[in-house]
Amino acid sequence: MRQRWPKAELLALDMAVPMLREAGRDWRWYTPARKRFDRVCADARALPLLDHSIDVVFSSLCLQWVEDLPSVLDGLRRVLRPGGLLLFSTFGPASLQELREAFAAVDGEPHVSGFAPIQSVGDALMSAGFRNPVLDSDRFELTYPDVPALMHELRAIGASNAQQDRRRTLTGKQRMQRVFEAYPANADARYSATYEVIYAHAWGPEPGQPMRLQGGGEVASFPAGRIPIRRRWPV
Repeated sequence: MRQRWPKAELLALDMAVPMLREAGRDWRWYTPARKRFDRVCADARALPLLDHSIDVVFSSLCLQWVEDLPSVLDGLRRVLRPGGLLLFSTFGPASLQELREAFAAVDGEPHVSGFAPIQSVGDALMSAGFRNPVLDSDRFELTYPDVPALMHELRAIGASNAQQDRRRTLTGKQRMQRVFEAYPANADARYSATYEVIYAHAWGPEPGQPMRLQGGGEVASFPAGRIPIRRRWPV
């Protein structure tokens, strides 16, 4: 983003302070013409930003860890200026399917987040009022020497189960060992993990553009000051 818009004012927002500290250590693109970026520790579900104050919102593999996607998109639409651009990537439902099936073989509790399919992501964008959304998806397969290596990587990137009905107690060693045994190995004794990545971009609506209602139909809102007044002159 700094290369694309060298003179723009950039704002890095993350819920994790260590991630913001790590980002602050990298000043490779800093020159007098390229300002350093500001950092804000905040929740994506409650953005501490003014309405229509952002030109471009870019989010990379963050939104899948928030269970209430529509509320997050509502907030992004609020802070995005009319005609502004939203770009993001998120995980699709095929992500971590091997790990999900291994846990399912041990108990019936949801241990892996359920990721929204591409149709639901598109519907959420439309319901939030975004215009002209374009979505695509791709699949990647990563391999690991063992299942603990996969789970260590997930913890390192801050991945956690966002579902409200998730198990609230610790998973014991015996149960985890059964999960490791249920996870299928490849022919070369390595362990694969599938990642389905959904890419989306959409545009902020102009003032007065209608928003879709949950039960169907659309509603439009606009400032009362924009309503033309017809005066009756005395004859």
